[in-house]
Amino acid sequence: MPTPKKGARLGGSAQHQKKILSNLAAQLIEHGAIKTTDAKAKTLRPYVEKLITKAKDGSLAARRQVLTDIPQKDVVAYLFNELAPKFENREGGYTRIIKLDNRTGDNAPMSQISLVLEETVSTEATRAARSAASKQAEVSPADTAADETEPNEGDVSAEAPAQPASAAEAEAEAKAEEK
Repeated sequence: MPTPKKGARLGGSAQHQKKILSNLAAQLIEHGAIKTTDAKAKTLRPYVEKLITKAKDGSLAARRQVLTDIPQKDVVAYLFNELAPKFENREGGYTRIIKLDNRTGDNAPMSQISLVLEETVSTEATRAARSAASKQAEVSPADTAADETEPNEGDVSAEAPAQPASAAEAEAEAKAEEK
């Protein structure tokens, strides 16, 4: 039997906390972002991340597991059919918590928790762009030194090869050279 969670719960009892998290998760999935207290946002984050990871699986068993946590069929259908494909390339970190001002009534610390729907850039593409930028940075001091000295007519090494204008062109040239 699992050991009960220590400390204060959201709402009072374990069943009430499960209902609160279920409703918050359903609202977050439906609206994309919600404003809530810091404690609820911090507790909700791993709960929603696990649901999205199950939704990425896409199997019937995963859908039934998510339905036990969120009993609203339309929200689960939206999660599996529309949101899960958007998170296909992302390994984790599906949510973002942004601190807001305190609530006016009771001065409770507030946060906005939202789904991160931006596309992730693959590590291979970023690595290629960084290497192209570093190659251009290495070549630029050599170009200035070559400009200061007069090249000889027979000196071919003084002529710098034409550099591509963008990182995409540099990446294409690097791939062509590897082939």
